[in-house]
Parts: sequence; structure tokens; C-alpha cells
Amino acid sequence: MSSFLVCYGTGEGQTARIADRIVDALGERGHDATAVDAADRPADLDVEDFDAVLVGSSIHAGKHQSEVAAFVEANREALAERPTAFFQVSMSSATEEGATQAAEYVESFLGDTGWHPDRIAQFGGALRFSEFGFLKRLLVRQVMKREMPDLDTSEDVEFTDWQAVDDFANDVAAFVEGRLGHTVPDAGVSEAGDRSE
Repeated sequence: MSSFLVCYGTGEGQTARIADRIVDALGERGHDATAVDAADRPADLDVEDFDAVLVGSSIHAGKHQSEVAAFVEANREALAERPTAFFQVSMSSATEEGATQAAEYVESFLGDTGWHPDRIAQFGGALRFSEFGFLKRLLVRQVMKREMPDLDTSEDVEFTDWQAVDDFANDVAAFVEGRLGHTVPDAGVSEAGDRSE
């Protein structure tokens, strides 16, 4: 069994949901995983206490969560000493047309922080119209009508591919198991395809 830290930054909560799903998938493989919001992380949180670290951030207005960047920069040396992974959540990842821009966001983040994770994933986010203020809701609807004219903006919309999240978590777990040589019991381990939403 390995211990995993999943440190994330979220705007409207979708990245937090993805982090929780990753924790669940790692737990199903027999590992001990903890999700922590970078904005509310305990002062005594020590990366050295974990065998592996996953870091996730949403994109808002073309930028990653500042608390996530600060976490990576403050722990760059410790991250370099253990298996790590990065996952990004953005609307750009929701469409094929946005894939290039999403990849550029990742490159920018890694370049700015000087971090080199072992695994990287990009997931589509969600539009929580019900949680937006009037002006933000109006602005986002205008943008989405231009970029996704067939999208129903009268209700919340989720673009996250949960199977891709499960696959990523299992890939990271397998990588860590292989690198650290930590074996996990067969009991309780399920394939990503066995999970239901």
C-alpha cells in the first residue's frame, strides 16, 4: 500500500469532485489517499509524509489556481523525489478544437513552476450556471453560444469524462506500484470499467 496526496485547486467545485473520484479509485486499489484543497491546506501538511503526489487545478480566465502554483513551487524539491502526476480541468479540454489551448495551459504551468510530473491528464470541466451570479451567467452564456451553439445553457452542464478520470487514477496507481514496488492485495481491486457514476 502506498500513501497518496491529491492536492487541488477549484473554482466552482468540479476539480474537487474529480480529486475525490481519484481518491476513491486509489482506495479501491488498496492505497491510502487524501484529497486536500490547496487554498485550505493545513499548515502542517508535509509532502514528505506521502509516497506519491497528484496535483490538480482548474483553469479560469486562462490561468491556473494561484494556490496550486504556490504549492508546487514551495514543494518542488520534495515533488522531484517521488512519483507525481498533474491533472488540469478546463472547458478547453471539453472540445477537440480546444485541445491545443488546453495543452498550452499545461506547458505554461509546468514551465512557470519548474515541475516535471510523471503523468499528466486533462479533463473537461463543468458549467454551473445555477451557481453563477447574474453577470457571470450572462457572460458565460454569450461565450458558449458562440463556441458551442447547440449547448443548452438553461441548466448546469458537465463535460468531465469520468471513465477517463478512473483510467488516469489507475494508470498513476500502476506507475507508483511499479516504481515503488508496493504491492496491493487483490481483494477489493476493481477495474476502472466496473465503476458506475
